[in-house]
Amino acid sequence: MKIVKNTEKITENRSKISDKEAEEAFKTIIKWIGEDPNREGLVETPRRVVKAFKEYFQGYNQEYASELRKTFGDVEGYDDMVLQKNISILSHCEHHMAPIIGVAHVAYLPNKKIVGLSKLARTVEVFSKRLQTQERLTMQIANTLMKGLDAYGVAVTIDATHQCMTMRGIKKEKATTVTNYFMGKFKSDLSYQNRFLRYIADKN
Repeated sequence: MKIVKNTEKITENRSKISDKEAEEAFKTIIKWIGEDPNREGLVETPRRVVKAFKEYFQGYNQEYASELRKTFGDVEGYDDMVLQKNISILSHCEHHMAPIIGVAHVAYLPNKKIVGLSKLARTVEVFSKRLQTQERLTMQIANTLMKGLDAYGVAVTIDATHQCMTMRGIKKEKATTVTNYFMGKFKSDLSYQNRFLRYIADKN
């Protein structure tokens, strides 16, 4: 519930700011870096950046629980792992607003019902299209799937590159970050956890 309340507050705050005001803010930044916002190549840049930001951060306007409401119970008793690998992640670090680019691997153990495979990817998308830390993003995806599906267990791994490390600061361009979060049987039974980790390590 905390996530929903925060989202509502942020969306409400943003609704009070017009696109034109946001464009003027970006125009100020263009001046601040030493450029001329009236130069031919930059005249339309503030408008384009506002449009891009709406796409980058559309997760603030999406209600994550709705993606998991439609489930299917006619699965003939299937109760083993459902794993979706290599879900692309395009997010932004909340400290420098620099891109986070990587993949998520998501698995769950069904409890009498399954969800459409696209909904797993959409859950990842909703939370990644916000200002994030990778650690929180990993936990938000896992907690949402565990609760929304009433699953026996959930496992989430994210492997990503942070442009705040590769393009600025320490500038370690080959550094990647891996985070894991296990819930239910994936946490209590290492056989499930180990099988998940083995599957996501398999490149085939």
